[in-house]
Amino acid sequence: MLFNLVHKLDNKFNFSTASAHCDIPCKIYDPISAQIAVLTMIRMVDLLNEINDKADLTPNDQAQFSRLLNQKEEHGNKVKEEIRIIWGDYIKQPQLDKFPELHELTHSIMLATSKAKQHIDKDATLDLLTKVNRFAEIFWITKGVKTFTAVCPYPPAQTLVYPKLN
Repeated sequence: MLFNLVHKLDNKFNFSTASAHCDIPCKIYDPISAQIAVLTMIRMVDLLNEINDKADLTPNDQAQFSRLLNQKEEHGNKVKEEIRIIWGDYIKQPQLDKFPELHELTHSIMLATSKAKQHIDKDATLDLLTKVNRFAEIFWITKGVKTFTAVCPYPPAQTLVYPKLN
């Protein structure tokens, strides 16, 4: 009913159409959320492996295993969501012209995230971090921001690509 009323008003007054490249054109994009999500996945794998190495698992160990596995899954979904949003809402033809690898890189991140979610495999999560770091590097270059790499100051102490903001 409301739609019909607005539609009739639009036909009569010919409202202007508004559009934006995303749901809310905030222009706030940053791959750090995806990078931290991958670090969390790596850390969860380390902790899962510690529990898995125990000869006997107590009920608390089993509960902790379940919680860690759940967090690894949730952060895998966050990696996909954050990369998908930047790729879908920020990346446009000028970025694709400059970095033709972006479509394939994004797709490979999605596949690598699935693999890292399906297994308790540190190598799979490290491979994912390499891909997400490359995505972050390209992102910052498209913004005209130089990058540097540094080992993050917390477990799992892996190398990240950071923007040089000074």
